[in-house]
Amino acid sequence: MNLKRPSVVKKVAVVGPECTGKSELSQFLALHYDTSWVPEYARGYLENLVRPYEQHDLLTIAHGQIRLEDKYEKDCRGLMICDTNLYVIKVWSEYKFGNCHPDILHNIATRKYDLYLLTYIDLPWVEDPQREHPHKREELYNIYLNEMKNQPVPYAEIKGLGEQRHLNAIQAIEKLGIER
Repeated sequence: MNLKRPSVVKKVAVVGPECTGKSELSQFLALHYDTSWVPEYARGYLENLVRPYEQHDLLTIAHGQIRLEDKYEKDCRGLMICDTNLYVIKVWSEYKFGNCHPDILHNIATRKYDLYLLTYIDLPWVEDPQREHPHKREELYNIYLNEMKNQPVPYAEIKGLGEQRHLNAIQAIEKLGIER
């Protein structure tokens, strides 16, 4: 990959249901392309919450995610990998609460990404106190897939285990004209 700082950063967001390897894939891709990855803001926020989360917390999480993306973009080398983005918060909000805050929807419509990597449910479920729906993964995946089909940015379904999963993601990113 060209190490000069280009004027435009390509943004790749990794989205999908919980426990589908978004964080691991994001970290791998950032290392592979020698760039920054934006962690999931929600994880730290929820770990520090001393009560069950409520719908208004999702707006706070969305704003935190946006701030992280804007902060990390300054240090990227032409490519920024986002471990989640506002589509994840939208799906989460609509699934749990039946609607999504208009500000989240506005930011989805106005923030630019170049590619979405939709992680498939072929990884085994791992228990985590922040995960809620181990038996609804297929239903949630189909919701994400529908979201991806109904937005204008290219997306790739990322399936497979280990190296195959990584290779599938790399091939999707290379279609943006970005090489290692």
